[in-house]
Amino acid sequence: MKSISRKIILLGDFAVGKTSTVARSVRNTFSDTYLTTVGVRVDSKAMAIDDDLHLRMVLWDIAGANTLDQLRSNYVMGAQGILLVADGTREDTVDTALELREQAWRLLGREVPVVLMLNKSDLADAWAISQDRIRELQAQLPTFTASAKTATGVEEAFAALARELLP
Repeated sequence: MKSISRKIILLGDFAVGKTSTVARSVRNTFSDTYLTTVGVRVDSKAMAIDDDLHLRMVLWDIAGANTLDQLRSNYVMGAQGILLVADGTREDTVDTALELREQAWRLLGREVPVVLMLNKSDLADAWAISQDRIRELQAQLPTFTASAKTATGVEEAFAALARELLP
């Protein structure tokens, strides 16, 4: 059986749910307590692609920000894929995520695969992103409406990124 490993960075603004997304996907847990990520947290997620291939995603959960400063830029280096996380109740976080993608691509010197996860779909009453905007985003890049709290759409986003990473 063949096994491949890929470095994935999670990028997004403050409090969009990057750490919760990793916790849901890797440990199937969720906490309502908000803890600020300091620097970076690295986790690993294994996925069986088929009987002959396993993919190990090394997930770099980078502290939230609206720009990649020098420290965050160091964490981006070597990334082979990006999971952008935006908060569906704060539309401005979508633009921040897209800008972070551009900054990461510039740092990397190439366009690596990217998936956008619009998190917090469980907060339907506070949802701020229109269906038209979601369709517009889906035309640009793989985009998923998800909830780290309920697990809806999280694995679908990771699976889409995995497909983009395969040789």
